[in-house]
Amino acid sequence: MTQNNWKQLEAICGHTFRDPSLLRQAMTHTSFANENRTGHAGSNERLEFLGDAVLELISSEYLCEKCPDMPEGDLTRLRASLVCEPTLAMDAREIGLPAFLLLGKGEEQTGGRQRDSLVSDALEALIGAVYRDGGLEKARSFILRTVLNDIEHKRLFSDSKTILQERLQKKDGDVIRYETVSQTGPDHARLFTVRVYLGEEVLGEGDGRSKKAAEQKAAYHALIRLKGND
Repeated sequence: MTQNNWKQLEAICGHTFRDPSLLRQAMTHTSFANENRTGHAGSNERLEFLGDAVLELISSEYLCEKCPDMPEGDLTRLRASLVCEPTLAMDAREIGLPAFLLLGKGEEQTGGRQRDSLVSDALEALIGAVYRDGGLEKARSFILRTVLNDIEHKRLFSDSKTILQERLQKKDGDVIRYETVSQTGPDHARLFTVRVYLGEEVLGEGDGRSKKAAEQKAAYHALIRLKGND
């Protein structure tokens, strides 16, 4: 990674770091730290731990202000849909975060740069780094731009299978089913393509690194299609 790369990441964060080592640490996966013999102290795990707490605080505060009449249980579910692993991974990819990750050779070769768990953890670590270096307001600004944007779309994405089931459960005689139509790529980077059917009608198709992720995307695309028909 060059100095220009870190400047690009600072621009994404909207914050110029007083301590640039925090930015590098946020992007350092354990595999890279172990290969370079810096151990856990050199990885992004502690910043991820901090970022997770900051994200929960800011998202809770934001939803309480934006949804004053929403019951506590509904707020909890909405927050969970915004900060769950698949949604955070989507957020990380939207800002190009995977390109900045520092991975060990083995992790790189086995497709770690595209793994939801890894890139979502890196986003939380970056939130932790921004908080450590710039304080709560800088972290809040970053979270609002990257995580707490387009809330309804993200809720739909996160809860797509449940929402689709609830929407179509009253249709007499028709059953929702998911069918894997293809599997491509090596074992360590398998890509699944899944279709969701209502009876014999194809409602949507999606792909993902796991069948679960592919089913979720298929359901999401089905909901978008149904919303367009409405």
